[in-house]
Amino acid sequence: MAEKQKILIVEDNDFVRMQIVRYLKDAGYETQEAKDGVEALHIMGSDTALAIVDLRMEPMGGLDFVRALRGKELDTPVVFVTGDDNNDLLEQAAKWDVAAVLMKPVMKDRLVKTVQRVMITRSRA
Repeated sequence: MAEKQKILIVEDNDFVRMQIVRYLKDAGYETQEAKDGVEALHIMGSDTALAIVDLRMEPMGGLDFVRALRGKELDTPVVFVTGDDNNDLLEQAAKWDVAAVLMKPVMKDRLVKTVQRVMITRSRA
């Protein structure tokens, strides 16, 4: 990979966040971390290529985060990670232009392949 891509990981569970960060760093990506959507909105910049966001966090979870992001007219790709098996989630994700939904526990291969696919799609846009 010629250029490192900055990926924001937004996860309130320290273990899960550290695991995702390790997987992405092993694959050659640069990462940033936030413990909830509010913190993520404050540290996001124009160099954020992708956000990987937990659905259930307080005080701001994944859906509220993506609504706020789109409200700022930012088209940064978002990938949800969740333990919820809710049919409405896919509908909500599509409504807010979420690139993918990954179920917990997050598997390294699936995460890396999803990130690669989203990054390629973004670079073509």
